[in-house]
Amino acid sequence: MAVDEREIVAFARRYDPQLFHVDPEAAERSAFGGLVASGWHTTAMMMRMLVDHFLSPASSLGSPGVDEIRWLLPVRPGDVLSLRATVAEARPSRRRPDRGTVHARVETVNQDGRVVMTVNLMFLARRREAGAQPGA
Repeated sequence: MAVDEREIVAFARRYDPQLFHVDPEAAERSAFGGLVASGWHTTAMMMRMLVDHFLSPASSLGSPGVDEIRWLLPVRPGDVLSLRATVAEARPSRRRPDRGTVHARVETVNQDGRVVMTVNLMFLARRREAGAQPGA
């Protein structure tokens, strides 16, 4: 996912109007030395990539929450982000056998392969019956 300067500024004006997110000139004088995306904008971009490339539209049932979001490096205009997701645990529900809980660690990575953000996700998913074929 390409990071666009206009989107950085538009998101920040609406949700996180700190100068290093909304004013390129002021951002030059900040500790970042230039415009950077809000961590919340980075999180939103991560979520979009998760929906588009990781979560199944047939089985995803939402999330009861996330743990430990870390914004490790600034995200700048022109960066290209991708994801690495590692499933740590998948557990069937004790009360609802048609669903389960999945825990995954997701890393958002820039074009240089550097991890810019990490988050531990928990999401609910539908389960297939034992022996059912994929897509069934």
